[in-house]
Amino acid sequence: MESIELIKKLSNAFGVSGSEDEVIDIIKKEISGFVDHLEVDNLKNLIALKNLDLPKEKIMLNAHMDEVGLLVKGITEKGYIKFLKVGGIDDRLLPGKRVLIGKNRVEGVISTKPIHLQKELERNSSETYDRLVIDIGAKSKEEASKLINVGDPIMFDTEFEQLSSRRYSGKAFDDRLGCAIITDILKEDLKVPIIAMFSSQEEVGLRGATVGAFKYMGDISITIEGTISADFPDVRDSEKCSSLGNGPVITIKDGSVITDHDLRNKLVHLAEKLKIPYQFKQVVAGGTDSSRIQLTKGGVRVLVVAVPVRYIHSPVSVFDIEDYNATKKLIIEFIKNYFGGKHD
Repeated sequence: MESIELIKKLSNAFGVSGSEDEVIDIIKKEISGFVDHLEVDNLKNLIALKNLDLPKEKIMLNAHMDEVGLLVKGITEKGYIKFLKVGGIDDRLLPGKRVLIGKNRVEGVISTKPIHLQKELERNSSETYDRLVIDIGAKSKEEASKLINVGDPIMFDTEFEQLSSRRYSGKAFDDRLGCAIITDILKEDLKVPIIAMFSSQEEVGLRGATVGAFKYMGDISITIEGTISADFPDVRDSEKCSSLGNGPVITIKDGSVITDHDLRNKLVHLAEKLKIPYQFKQVVAGGTDSSRIQLTKGGVRVLVVAVPVRYIHSPVSVFDIEDYNATKKLIIEFIKNYFGGKHD
């Protein structure tokens, strides 16, 4: 259950893009003593180095710490909060959602007009985010301004919960699951040079990885993500992208990168040899830090492996712990088998 407790802490942490400090603190405490060097750079990438003195290929393990969310744009005279979106969020998911604002986690609710007062045209359309406000219970701008500042980040108020024996709900599984997997891997006694980059601001343009990968360049890189799963009714098989319970999702190509064919073939061969279930990403959509890492200096060979997640980029998502465990096992065994990571 150790991984579950780690995932819970990471999922509940405040980490909207540009405000990853809580996530950084959690990971630093977890991996302190298991790595040789820790640093936080100017863009708030957390970088951990391990065994770089060994004369072997250096492996970069990458996951991003930030989550999609909102940002305070202004305060109305009546004390309501106007906001911007941070990252890709469907406007239809916003009305009626609970949120937490700023470092003091001020509670609020995104406003929605009661259905009783909506005209027929309003019922058949959705409000865009710029027409919505957040209600924090303030009666005036002066009262709200004592609690809220323009520029404060806003996260969804979603607590990590167990849904069934294998499945859990919460927020920010994209990509706190990847962060948890790398944290677990760093605790393993792998005899290989590892650069672990927990990157910032991925959701707003892959910004952190662009800087972090340039300073500490790996010979290969494995980006570990939480990826799209749309395996529910009325979605065609070709559009599901991935399915919960079917193991790690291996990317051949997405909207930003083509992964290394040789490394990917080795990964697939190993999964089949060890009887670890796996699936390929079925929809060429989205992008990851791997696209920036791949283009660093003279180029880096990259892989992308992900845990399937339902309802990604929404206030609440769902994942299967067996997919998490299989993803972690596959990456550990891949390092051991192909890059000399076996115990002495």
